[in-house]
Amino acid sequence: MQAIKIRGQELLVDIEEELSAYQFDNARWQPDKLIANSPFRDESRPSFFVNLAGEYAGTWADSGAISDDMASGNFAKLIALLDDIPIEDAERYLIDKYDIGQAHKPDEPIRLKKPALRLNERFKALANPVKQAVSPYLVRRGISAQVQELYGIGYDRQYKGFTAFPIFTAEGKLASVFYRRSSFNDKRFFYHREGLPKNQLLYGIHLTEDYAILNEGFIDALSWETLGYPALAVNGARISREQVEMIKRSPIKTIYLAGDNDEAGRRLNRQAYEALRGYVDLYLIDYGNKKDANEALLSPDGIQRLNSVFDNAKRISLLECPSLASAHQA
Repeated sequence: MQAIKIRGQELLVDIEEELSAYQFDNARWQPDKLIANSPFRDESRPSFFVNLAGEYAGTWADSGAISDDMASGNFAKLIALLDDIPIEDAERYLIDKYDIGQAHKPDEPIRLKKPALRLNERFKALANPVKQAVSPYLVRRGISAQVQELYGIGYDRQYKGFTAFPIFTAEGKLASVFYRRSSFNDKRFFYHREGLPKNQLLYGIHLTEDYAILNEGFIDALSWETLGYPALAVNGARISREQVEMIKRSPIKTIYLAGDNDEAGRRLNRQAYEALRGYVDLYLIDYGNKKDANEALLSPDGIQRLNSVFDNAKRISLLECPSLASAHQA
């Protein structure tokens, strides 16, 4: 445990335990420092570090950062960036978890707080602003009308030119809406301003079966669904602790890791592997010379190709998957 300050309050935080929830490539754990590749961009040599002990415990720096905002900061900021959440939520999480019996009076018993997941307990299901309709843009991406209807995809009259993707909780309550520009060239997107934070959303979790294919993006998940395979999407190249917990609490017994066929996608696969091994059976999807599920689907032999990709998925073992083996050994 190391003393760090959050909102002016000194807390004893287990920094190494918190960081162990994430995958760091080329990680070197030293007694007082973690040195690794930057978790925020691709690189071959480590330029990122976190102080694990001493006066500057919890502080971090990334010497190759692409912006000043991503170059350094305190521990709460690091957790916020890793989980893609507001820094206020990261601070609240750390205070809720580690403000345990501190500042108590000698003659009073210590009252332990139960660590809590970073869920918004005040959340109430949103009123659905989406008019269900078949999106011509998604049809051009190979997504069937039946799957679009199953997921409630359509449009919101407030945002012309955007396809609306409702996102539901495991219980089927509307948690947010993802809006994406209906264009191959314009990739602008945003979320419903009153919805849950991105790290608390897992696309497709309300339709879980005993297995699922875990993707980066919504359209890749829908590509698998068009062929009849249940799928999930984290909408990014990282899986949060909240998303991991959703999978653990679901009926899912087998996960197929299907991150994009690039370094970011492989990093997602490694991170999900580390977080989920021992809880579910894990298989690895290999897209061959295609970038992702949707690119495979849109190829001339798309249906046959994507079925073959699934059929050839390998159950993960350290011997069969050297990229995951190296991550495990780091």
